[in-house]
Amino acid sequence: MSPNFGMRRDARKPDALILHYTGMETGEGAQAWLCDPRSEVSSHYIVHEDGRIVQMVREADRAWHAGRGSWGGVDDVNSFSIGIEIVNAGPLHGFPGFPDAQIEAVIRLSGDICRRHRIFPHRVLAHSDTAPGRKIDPGERFPWHVLAAAGVGHYVLPMPVTPGKILQEGDRGAAVDGLRRMLARYGYDVEKEGFFDPSLSAVVQAFQRHFRPAQVDGVADLSTCGTLRGLLDSLPDAENYSM
Repeated sequence: MSPNFGMRRDARKPDALILHYTGMETGEGAQAWLCDPRSEVSSHYIVHEDGRIVQMVREADRAWHAGRGSWGGVDDVNSFSIGIEIVNAGPLHGFPGFPDAQIEAVIRLSGDICRRHRIFPHRVLAHSDTAPGRKIDPGERFPWHVLAAAGVGHYVLPMPVTPGKILQEGDRGAAVDGLRRMLARYGYDVEKEGFFDPSLSAVVQAFQRHFRPAQVDGVADLSTCGTLRGLLDSLPDAENYSM
């Protein structure tokens, strides 16, 4: 067990699940670091490449996995979430894929957590979703579509990347404000008005990593905007859930 945890603030109950990759050379090294008091980081679970699941913090406690971030207008992501670290070297080894046994274990664990805590599919998030521009894990090679096919997470088939109108850094006007409002409605930390600045580009990249990984460039093309609209259209009605 890791000593790096505390009490959830404001008596929050976990209503979101955050997936990470470890970004370290080995799973054993990552697990040791998450249990080292000097690291000041932890997660509730770590899933090794062979599918082994190790719990490091009780779900009732506040693990230190998310750091600075926000989702749905709420800061202190650690207090409303459960964190799973997935062993993967990330950029250290050129963003390797995730073994089938590992993904199967992530699906079992995530599905169990979501059922027990009534976490809705659209509240299964990437670390990069809650900290755009600061974090990129679990990265564009993570198979979100496989999880969704097993009932874990929110997903729509991404619109294909095609030539057409785009929004990019420096743009202004109603279309940019509309993009901002759509991203904010989904949960991303973004102002609802303003020009297409670098911070908005970082949010668009985070969205693309999770939902349209074929091209992660921070440019809001037809594919990105269409995929975002599809996700918004498939959200549950407000009266059917409360957060």
